[in-house]
Amino acid sequence: MAIRFYKAYTPSNRNRTVSTFSEITGNKPEKSLVRKKKCATGHNNRGIITVRNRGGGHKRKYRLIDFKRRKQGTLAKVASIEYDPNRNARIALLHYTDGIKRYILHPRSLEVGDTVMAGADAPLEIGNSLPLKNLPLGTAIHNVELVKGKGGQLVRAAGTSAQLIAKDGYYVTLKMPSSEIRQVHIDCYATIGQVGNIDACNITLGKAGRNRWLGRKPHVRGIVKNPVDHPHGGGEGRSPIGKKRPVTPTGKPALGVKTRKQNKYSQPYIIRRRK
Repeated sequence: MAIRFYKAYTPSNRNRTVSTFSEITGNKPEKSLVRKKKCATGHNNRGIITVRNRGGGHKRKYRLIDFKRRKQGTLAKVASIEYDPNRNARIALLHYTDGIKRYILHPRSLEVGDTVMAGADAPLEIGNSLPLKNLPLGTAIHNVELVKGKGGQLVRAAGTSAQLIAKDGYYVTLKMPSSEIRQVHIDCYATIGQVGNIDACNITLGKAGRNRWLGRKPHVRGIVKNPVDHPHGGGEGRSPIGKKRPVTPTGKPALGVKTRKQNKYSQPYIIRRRK
């Protein structure tokens, strides 16, 4: 992937960067793997806003991604690499030898025409999915399962990869992209390689309109709101917060306060917390 820069012929183009989409080979998604997607705009089933500053944006269709990779022992050929509006990673369309089609996350350096396979006996090649117990130490992996058979939940963003650093009994130790070190069951599956589109983190939107295209509305500081809208609001002119510590709109501590439950079920599996 490469990044395209603009000449500053308008203020919004001064810092604007976009992807060149040079790795994209397919323009239209596979019709059988596309579903309609309703925009919730941050509201729950009762109409109450649970995620602020969401709404609008371009219409999208959801691509069904095969995170489970449970079609084992069958070779699949990479037919195309496509854009997915619902994630910053690219997706690869697989054509299995028995005629089945599936989308997977596109691993870096996987090209059209390559073959991939899932299963305990799959070779150690980019794009293949295997149990963690069959992978050698030091392997870079992505799309890692937390619960066996549930499908990959970890390391799915563009440019990310985890590293397998140890095996001990029924668990393996992984170093996550966030620098967290945690244990995962040895029978869980993971895909070899790093997620593609590694320059996604270097994209600069350049103007507020691109945020609106993505469904993100303007975010306003609480200190400039009224008291009815935010605990930081009110006062004459430029006033301080007026509390012992910063809080969220619902009154919970914010800015640096850890919110993770101390007795969460997965706490024993985390060896070192992220920094």
